[in-house]
Amino acid sequence: MRFGHFDDARREYVIDRPDTPLPWINYLGSEAYFGLVSNTAGGYSFYRDARLRRLTRYRYNNAPFDLGGRYLYVRDDATGDYWTPSWQPTQRDLDEYECRHGLSYTTIASARGGIRAETLFFVPLGETLEVWRVRVTNERDTAADLSLFSSVEFCLWDAQDDATNFQRNFSTGQVEVADGVIYHKTEYRERRDHFAYFACSEPLAGFDTQRDTFLGAYRGWDRPAAVERGAAFDSVAHGWAPMGSHHVKLALEPGETREVVFVLGYAENPRAEKFDPPGSQTLNKRHVRPTIERWLRPETVAEGFAALGAHWERLLGGFQVATPDTDTDRMVNIWNAYQCMVTFNMSRSASFYESGIGRGMGFRDSNQDLVGFVHIIPERARERILDIAATQMDTGGAYHQYQPLTKRGNNDIGQGFNDDPLWLILGVAAYLKETGDTSILDEPVPFDNVPGSEVPLYEHLRRSLNYTRERLGPHGLPLIGRADWNDCLNLNCFSDTPGEPFQTTENATGGSAESVFIAGQFVLAAKELAGIADLRGLGDEAAEYRAAAEKMTGTVTEHGWDGGWFRRAYDFHGRPVGSGENDEGQIFIEPQGMCVLGGVGLDDGLAVRALDSVAERLATPHGIVLQQPAYSDYRIELGEISSYPPGYKENAGIFCHTNPWIMIAETMVGNGDRAFDYYRRINPSVREAISEVHRCEPYVYPQMIAGRDAPTHGEAKNSWLTGTAAWNFVAITQWILGIRPELTGLRIDPVLPAAWSGFRATRAYRGATYEITVQKPAGVTGRVTHLLVDGERVDGTLLPVAPAGAVVRVEAVVTGPAD
Repeated sequence: MRFGHFDDARREYVIDRPDTPLPWINYLGSEAYFGLVSNTAGGYSFYRDARLRRLTRYRYNNAPFDLGGRYLYVRDDATGDYWTPSWQPTQRDLDEYECRHGLSYTTIASARGGIRAETLFFVPLGETLEVWRVRVTNERDTAADLSLFSSVEFCLWDAQDDATNFQRNFSTGQVEVADGVIYHKTEYRERRDHFAYFACSEPLAGFDTQRDTFLGAYRGWDRPAAVERGAAFDSVAHGWAPMGSHHVKLALEPGETREVVFVLGYAENPRAEKFDPPGSQTLNKRHVRPTIERWLRPETVAEGFAALGAHWERLLGGFQVATPDTDTDRMVNIWNAYQCMVTFNMSRSASFYESGIGRGMGFRDSNQDLVGFVHIIPERARERILDIAATQMDTGGAYHQYQPLTKRGNNDIGQGFNDDPLWLILGVAAYLKETGDTSILDEPVPFDNVPGSEVPLYEHLRRSLNYTRERLGPHGLPLIGRADWNDCLNLNCFSDTPGEPFQTTENATGGSAESVFIAGQFVLAAKELAGIADLRGLGDEAAEYRAAAEKMTGTVTEHGWDGGWFRRAYDFHGRPVGSGENDEGQIFIEPQGMCVLGGVGLDDGLAVRALDSVAERLATPHGIVLQQPAYSDYRIELGEISSYPPGYKENAGIFCHTNPWIMIAETMVGNGDRAFDYYRRINPSVREAISEVHRCEPYVYPQMIAGRDAPTHGEAKNSWLTGTAAWNFVAITQWILGIRPELTGLRIDPVLPAAWSGFRATRAYRGATYEITVQKPAGVTGRVTHLLVDGERVDGTLLPVAPAGAVVRVEAVVTGPAD
């Protein structure tokens, strides 16, 4: 069952009924000001940090699920009938409804009783504000007298405090209203120098800034008193719950359309210029007023929206493909790339499943997000790498998370996740392969943001690898610490107290829990660092890293192999996890992927055997589950993984993030059919046809899908912010399509499904444009043996770096046996 359709030409997903199984959302903004918006206008806005600079209020886990957002109310003043064009929150019957989620913008249009309203939401480039462009059309044969009400509820900046500290917050709210603009200035009188504003392009019939006055006693957003009576109260908030609402009257002739612009924004004043006049408590509006006036003009809005479209055209134009599979094309060309941008901006901080309060930016997460984003805006990837590295400790360890506003490590979560440091090597390697910018390796970067502790970034990479080398267990495998990639495999926790955080509690000491996953990751990272060392002319150092990788490979083969697959770990007591010796949790997906990515088992057949075990024991029609059998009860020695019911999240759910590791591994052993089959099983575009089962958005990847042990097998959760986005982009573009940046050039080495006859691609790389054509007889499996580059034969599959500005035409022919 579908709830909409893709409009590939406009790069939009069109939702044609408001009652989607879950809120289907989009993101506004891609620089400093961001917003979340659902297909029924739910969501909120923030500046840089979803916790510390939240502009508008949103209540998670509400009933209905999605309540609170950017609401407009249209009222027929002749009859008193009113409705919301976004359907929520009034849920009045609509004659028509359509939501179009595009690239950093959303349009919601609907009609009722002969009145049509269409609202465009977007954040202009270079601005810290959002625009709501509302077009109201009278489709009746007679004139219409209407009222239009806007509404937002202001958050008192710190979202955590806003949701908990009511004894203070009910007394601090402050606003000003001047020239029809509502200014939210809670705490501005003391330590803050920032404020929010909400403006309207039309003369106002009234306004409200006190929520409980606008709504009325014991009323909700579905029937505001001001809307119901057809007149604002002109309320001014003093404490309680500040909000913003404009009342505009519209008299429309038959067929007439009126455009009204609302602008919600964030601004700061210099500390010495907070008030005007000085010494008063009146907000200084002189700096922000020109911005407000400019963006309330329709022509500015039109120009800003056109610039946003051109911006995305440039970003996505650098990598476009035309394959035999429509679902692949729309994900690679539009939605997967777009999701990579969003995850890069948000990490795991703010979605409809992440509250923006607790997690901040992840060290591991952000490094992984780089691998799918770096080709889009390399300069921002460079900046992010330096920010991440500055939260690293001088031991090579790292804060697991940091706050984007302060760029300081998050002490609440701390460190000790022993896979974290190695991800920095992999993130930097991805940047170097894409850009060739080795100057980043010499950038001075502090440890823990302590001034005076700066060393070159390359030294951070050395310490990242040494962090693992210095923390090995009795089998010679890396110690797991609090957890590795799987935050819920907590082998040193032993928690029996409700409410104890699994990731930060260590109730046992003296153990030696080891991770086979980190071992595979170490092999991969050591090889990458060896390549980087070679670039710097450090041959001896490169040889040392390759020797360390080879040694760890031997250790994995000896102690990490279980006979048919790679083991997951050794627990606190030295017992294997992910082994046939276990009654449950006998095989895990993560080491089968990561060990093969590191090259473990490619030469001796172990990789093929492990991947065959994945196909036999873990693969389902909805994706590959994390482990089998699921844990049927709580295992104190394993931690949070066994706290979930079977089939959900880390307890045998389909954790989509790990699936592309298996796709890549299958291409590494030459199995294009199986790799592409796995790719399609979790491809959102493919799953659109079963939206009533999948439930999440059909245009972006979710974090997880319920596994075969769950009663709701196939149901997705936690959409948008997931490493699945970056890794699936890498799996399809770099390994299945085989267009892979390397340190010394661009490799063309596809591993295609037998049924394909080839594909075409355009790839921007280091300033040049490569027009790539891959030909393959249908039914043939095989590999490219040579390339034609501008008509000249090049042996092998590696393209040398072309001069900036060049257009390079590449032909590749796949030859090999019939399937």
